[in-house]
Parts: sequence; C-alpha cells; structure tokens
Amino acid sequence: MKRKIAIGSDHAGFHLKNEIIEKLEAEGHEVVDYGCPSEESIDYPDYAHPVANLVEKEQITGILICGSGNGISMSANKHSGVRCALCWSMEIAELARQHNDANIISLPARYISSKEALKCVSTFLTTDFEGGRHQRRVDKIACA
Repeated sequence: MKRKIAIGSDHAGFHLKNEIIEKLEAEGHEVVDYGCPSEESIDYPDYAHPVANLVEKEQITGILICGSGNGISMSANKHSGVRCALCWSMEIAELARQHNDANIISLPARYISSKEALKCVSTFLTTDFEGGRHQRRVDKIACA
C-alpha cells in the first residue's frame, strides 16, 4: 500500500534519513522530508515537532531518527495523538505496531545499521495493529 510518510532527523540521522527516503520513494511512497538538511549540528525537537504535527493532523505514519533515537522520540511523544516507538530490530518494530498502534518509528542512527533500519521501517509500515486487548491499553496512554 502506497502512503504518505513524514520523516525528520537530527544531524546524526541525516545520512540514514536520506537512505530511507530513497528506498521509500523508489517503492512509490510520498515522503514529506522535514529535515535536517545536513550533518551540521541542530536541535532534534525542531524536526520532531513538525513530523509529529503532520502525523497528528493527517493521521499518517512518521519516521524520526537521531543518534540514540531517544531525544527525538521524547519530543514527538509530547503530542497527544502520537505514539512514537524507539525501534532497533524488526521484532520491536512489529510489536510497536501490533500491540501499541505506534504511528511514528524512531531509529537510533548511531546504534543500528542502515540494513537493519530499512528492515525496521519496512516491518513498521506493513504491520497492522491487532486491537482487542491492546486497544484498551492504548486508550490508557493519553493523560487524563
């Protein structure tokens, strides 16, 4: 299924972001690249928030990348409609979708090969949320 995907990274994720964009566009997906535009040091929240805003607004999938994957996912998870999951293996990416209905995947550019990252993204995009007992749990994520 071809889809619209928002993507953003910090300087540590710049090259991996470009590899992922190239692969997704070759597969026919529409990719909205929020940057960053180079390896020059930047602040990851400046790129996480626009991706999270688009994911919330249009109910699409997002991809975020920083050195550890942590800071950029923490920023995205400040948005009430976002469930950003830090993934470093296909199994984690699959569970993030199946059990948590994650709508943004966060990748740790300094701790994952591009081959593994591409597998994670592919798994994330092709795995459905299971619902059922997991829906009850997902419903409890938002703060009251």
